Amino acid sequence: MQRTLISRRTLFGGTGAVAGALALAACGGDSGSESAAGGRAGTLSLSAIPDQDPELLNRLYPALADRFAEAIDDPVKYRPVTDYTAVVRAFEIGDVHVAWMGGLTGVQARSRVPGAHALVQRDIDAEFHSLFIATTAAGIEPFDDVSGLSALAGHTLTFGSETSTSGRLMPQYFMSEGGLDVSDLRGKPGFSGSHDATIEAVASGSFEVGAVNEQVWKAAVAAGEVDLSDVVVLWQTPGYADYHWLFRPDIDELFGEGTTDAIVELLLSLDADDPDDAQILDLFGAASFVPTTDESYDQIEQVAKEQGLLA
Repeated sequence: MQRTLISRRTLFGGTGAVAGALALAACGGDSGSESAAGGRAGTLSLSAIPDQDPELLNRLYPALADRFAEAIDDPVKYRPVTDYTAVVRAFEIGDVHVAWMGGLTGVQARSRVPGAHALVQRDIDAEFHSLFIATTAAGIEPFDDVSGLSALAGHTLTFGSETSTSGRLMPQYFMSEGGLDVSDLRGKPGFSGSHDATIEAVASGSFEVGAVNEQVWKAAVAAGEVDLSDVVVLWQTPGYADYHWLFRPDIDELFGEGTTDAIVELLLSLDADDPDDAQILDLFGAASFVPTTDESYDQIEQVAKEQGLLA
């Protein structure tokens, strides 16, 4: 059965009737009955890499789960995870059906789930960037070429998560391109766990340098959360493909034919001129979602293999 999108509603309010309907649907799923759409009754699970403040993530993804539920006419639940590895594992074993992944975690998950595909990314993800930031006390001057990364030798540096594309994989790749090995740093590199934590670690002086997602940095600056007299941007990396929505291959089998297409259609149809849609897009830091393909992440896959992060 082909799914169709149903009418929009207010994103963060007026959801009592829908919540009640979802609760009833969930009870029906527990009984093992057939769903009205012809798929297996149950709850579709979505998750995301925990790359930012949990408070923001807990506002964004439950609201998006409600919109997914509207689109597929089945209950949808957001499953938060504690680290990047956990979302890859949950996707692999089928506890999560749709996941917001970084470039590296998406490649890792696809290598473990044949037939899974990257189908949607934000308008900013085809040419994403990392930033190298530093505490002004370190005395490192900004530079405009990858060779300038050699100036980080002898300084302390923190990445984000160990499997973050923008917070570790690509920054380390560009460090290598600039002739800087992690062994040239003062001590072993740190792993803060998230981009917000990297900014905080540099601002506090716990580390002299940090590699951070450009989008998160800009949002923190715009919110007045960074004292620019204490932290300086050293360099912006060249662009690369990063975040995307990854879909398991068995979604339509479990929840009815057309379920994947309905979710994709919902994401691609989000309109920044619509107040409800704009709330979602703003939290994602995007103007729109656009189609993507697995091939967009070939560079990420190659770099991951070179760094020993992909079998």
